[in-house]
Amino acid sequence: MKINFTLNGCAVKVDVGPTDTLTDVLRQKLGILSVKKGCETGDCGACAVLVDGKLINSCITLAPTIVNKDIITAEGLMINGEMDIIQKRIAELHGTQCGFCTPGMIIAIKALLSCNPHPSESEIRRAISGNLCRCTGYQKIVEAVQSITE
Repeated sequence: MKINFTLNGCAVKVDVGPTDTLTDVLRQKLGILSVKKGCETGDCGACAVLVDGKLINSCITLAPTIVNKDIITAEGLMINGEMDIIQKRIAELHGTQCGFCTPGMIIAIKALLSCNPHPSESEIRRAISGNLCRCTGYQKIVEAVQSITE
């Protein structure tokens, strides 16, 4: 079946199967490589995207359910080749190591800051709690978000 949606501000029409996940469609059919396949059970956050502004795990979202929705990935946060402030601060303050979790983490932070522009440390930690990171220990990520909201 063909589905239509908006991906990072651009209209998309793509052929999907009834059991295709959004992760697979984004990566394999549309070349969006920031969306990672981690756990494939919705537990790690590596596949996080925004759907109509809401944070979701794309690995447990069936592609046919996103018809006419607005999807934002980490690639979609860049404007005219410029990184979003979240991306910049994560890089500047060394909030990444291997980078596998980084795009999903950035999307979770974007979702948080969209509804709460001045979160407390505990609110930041809660917002990124759905994103597993085996490298950073989260502190630098929290500090990067705090530097944006100061």
